[in-house]
Amino acid sequence: MRRTLSPVPRPGTSLGGGGGESTSVAVAVGSPLSKCNHDPSSSFASTQYGFVLNLFPKTSSRSLEKQKPKGNAWRRPFFHFFLCFLVGVFLGFTPIVSLTTSTYVHSRSQAFSFEQLGKVQLYDVGNDSVIQESQMLETGFGKFLIIVTTTPTRGYYLHRLAHTLKTVEPPLLWVVVEMTRQSRETSEILRKSGVMYRHLVCTKNATEVKDPRVHQRNVALSHIETHRLDGIVYFADDTNIYSTQLFQHLRQIRRFGTWQVAKLKKSTRVAATFVGPICNGTQVIGWHTANVMRRYHAELSGFAFNSTILWDPKQWHRPSTQRIRHLDTVKDLFQASAFIEQVVEGETEMEGIPEECSEVLVWYVPMEIDRLSSSNATILDSLSISM
Repeated sequence: MRRTLSPVPRPGTSLGGGGGESTSVAVAVGSPLSKCNHDPSSSFASTQYGFVLNLFPKTSSRSLEKQKPKGNAWRRPFFHFFLCFLVGVFLGFTPIVSLTTSTYVHSRSQAFSFEQLGKVQLYDVGNDSVIQESQMLETGFGKFLIIVTTTPTRGYYLHRLAHTLKTVEPPLLWVVVEMTRQSRETSEILRKSGVMYRHLVCTKNATEVKDPRVHQRNVALSHIETHRLDGIVYFADDTNIYSTQLFQHLRQIRRFGTWQVAKLKKSTRVAATFVGPICNGTQVIGWHTANVMRRYHAELSGFAFNSTILWDPKQWHRPSTQRIRHLDTVKDLFQASAFIEQVVEGETEMEGIPEECSEVLVWYVPMEIDRLSSSNATILDSLSISM
């Protein structure tokens, strides 16, 4: 094989030739023959120059980037540690409850919510819960019932009323007021009734008052007013007989509700008389009565009212200085009418229950007619404590 090499320049010759010769360029490192024909002085100089360069090693741009201050090296691991610490704290304080358990607790809390008495408190605070609460208040469900009973006649009747109230869905509070002291029999019945109750005592001297029941009811009203209990107040005599539907209708009352009461006669041919309102729908337009002397012809067990009337009169546009109480100067026949006059200004502020006032929800049975039950009351009293 023939390889064409560039000519080696000789001393005294020029790079460019004359005449017809072609011009050639000598490359310093292009030909191996240049190693045999170089100047010794230039080789020594290049050796010294390479030695000096080795004393100062070359630094690339990448090495300069790596040479950062070592003081910042701890920041990244510290940030990772701090982030992991926050995640651990968050997981540690998060309650681990199963979905089924939380759903069960939520449903139970809705059924027995008493954070604000009488107002339905849902644990959810979103817009949906507010709408649901307003709808429940409009339909009446969930309103707090405050049942007031005074002067328990006998353990048998109190125990019978306790069984009736036990069938009522909560929320319900049974306020029982006695004179002078709390009797052991009443305390035992209340404790075993399974109904939420408050046992109060009227400290008035029974020998100095005309009707102890008037002062007992005022003790209950004062208790409701002082503690601002929000609900529907109803005076329930333990000797009466009550329909369970009555307590469902009570939760529909906004301000004042009234209904018919059947009163059994003692010694007449008439089986019973009706005392209460005559209604057009739920509007009260008249009264069933044989006595025209009373303003409102209703029985104490024939009406109920919103408790906020007692402690929040501004809500009902009433004078704040007027306290609603039963009057011991009024005869028993006019007690209910005198009390109603303090609560409402007329029939336009009343609600007839149920619609058209077509049902009897309470029966009043005199003690004389209930003689058969009274003859067995001694035996039933002993059984009521053990049941």
